[in-house]
Amino acid sequence: MASVPLPSLLPAADTPPHIGRTIDTENFPVASRLISARLRPAIVAYYRMARAADDIADHPALPAPEKLRRLEAIDAVLAGRGDAAAGDDAQQAARDLRAVFTARGLTIEYARHLLQAFRADAINRPCRTWSDLLAYCRYSAAPVGRFVLELHNEDRAARPAADALCSALQILNHLQDCQADWRDLHRLYIPAEWLEEVGLGASALLAARATPALRRVLDRALDGVDRLHQRATSLPHLLADRGLRMQAIAVLALSHRLAKRLRRRDPLAERVGVSSLEKVVALACGALRGWRR
Repeated sequence: MASVPLPSLLPAADTPPHIGRTIDTENFPVASRLISARLRPAIVAYYRMARAADDIADHPALPAPEKLRRLEAIDAVLAGRGDAAAGDDAQQAARDLRAVFTARGLTIEYARHLLQAFRADAINRPCRTWSDLLAYCRYSAAPVGRFVLELHNEDRAARPAADALCSALQILNHLQDCQADWRDLHRLYIPAEWLEEVGLGASALLAARATPALRRVLDRALDGVDRLHQRATSLPHLLADRGLRMQAIAVLALSHRLAKRLRRRDPLAERVGVSSLEKVVALACGALRGWRR
């Protein structure tokens, strides 16, 4: 199949909600003004590469081999094995990010690891167990936190708590999008064996409302998120950089809020999320609470 620019593959009305998110429409603050102005451009560059690669992996009009080809091209640019093709925005984003990592002496694997998760997405690698889901998060989520920690020259002792928080955020995103993931991409991030234990299949996610059995499965996943939150609680106290500490407090608060909201409300019946106002309030509270270590 010839390479075709992503925007031409589907009319905008048919594009799933996964495609085309921006730094301002994500659930959680990505590069807020609490982060030092000298570091924000690096975070934005990382986000742009990740968003471009994620849009490739999630695009329903691309066959898996073409997705893998495009992701490999991005990885080659990140690894310095080739230059970005003219006119390819995703490869250009990878080239820009590599320049940032090289200039700052950062570990490029924190960008390349994301592509391992996107490759798994491209081929719809099944998630049968909770362990499978956590293994996926090890590549799809944890590298983000580790990159931010390294960018801020934080102590390695903060990694386990950051890994837990990033995994919690990833799983909450999956729970929000569980219906669209299955409907649009035939992708299942809720452990399949949990569904089987209550006599359900993935098709249960296509219903207008969650059945009591499916509700138990969703709550079981949220129990796992609660455990991750417990492991992440120490993160702000481990951070030396004041701005990053403030943002961590805000993100933790928003993550707890979304988890509680997903327990009370049905992600099949409605979009369950946090509002822009709630993000602003969380950042303000984070700034107040994080001023002192």
